[in-house]
Amino acid sequence: MDVSENVIPALLLTAVAGLSTGIGSAIAYFIRKPKVIYLSFSLGFSAGVMIYISFMELLSSAMKTLGEFRSIIAFFVGIAVIGIIDILIPEVENPHEYKGLDDTSKQRTNESLMRTGLLTALAIGIHNFPEGLATFGTALTDVKLGLFIAIAIAIHNIPEGISVSMPIFYATGSKRKAFFYSFLSGVAEPVGAMVGYLILMPFISENLIACLLAFVAGIMIYISMDELLPMAHRYGHGHTVIAGIVLGMLVMAFGLLLL
Repeated sequence: MDVSENVIPALLLTAVAGLSTGIGSAIAYFIRKPKVIYLSFSLGFSAGVMIYISFMELLSSAMKTLGEFRSIIAFFVGIAVIGIIDILIPEVENPHEYKGLDDTSKQRTNESLMRTGLLTALAIGIHNFPEGLATFGTALTDVKLGLFIAIAIAIHNIPEGISVSMPIFYATGSKRKAFFYSFLSGVAEPVGAMVGYLILMPFISENLIACLLAFVAGIMIYISMDELLPMAHRYGHGHTVIAGIVLGMLVMAFGLLLL
């Protein structure tokens, strides 16, 4: 079979894998009324997902291609870039400390939760972009192998959808917004495939993709340490946060075993 005949199946598989974040984001529809303990757990879960996938998949995959030194450089460049962005955002729009539980504090907390969800969506969207290229490229040459990779990626995209939707749900109270932004982060995967097909395929290289994976790992670690975990512990459910972190890592671990 000519490779060009696999373009449509490859695009469809990539779209299914990426848009499976919508399954994770749909969890918001099963929560009738937000509770603080749910928020602590979900933020811990989100951090567990992002920390595990950063070290066990993204950074390790980059090291296999680039080697340790270049991967570490790309990793810390990712941390530096997101850190600089974080510093440049005015404190009023980027609260890291909260005093009291008055209406102003609650408003700032909601703004920070919204920002956390959007940053998570951005990081996962960037992460999904090279995943889309990888899925598409594999399916283009071998549809059956591409199918297995798409299924595995879809499984570990589900908790990523939760990572995006829950902070936004608690910030806005809107299940539609939570679903929309989470679903949008998954769109990056088929977009990555389309860009790869239309523009990047003649120029893309394993080294470039590996560098991007390490870069995104740094972004995810920063968000987990600076945004997710401090906010999760703020609500006073420390053991619940730890349970969320461990469960998030377990879910990702079993998802990655299928790769």
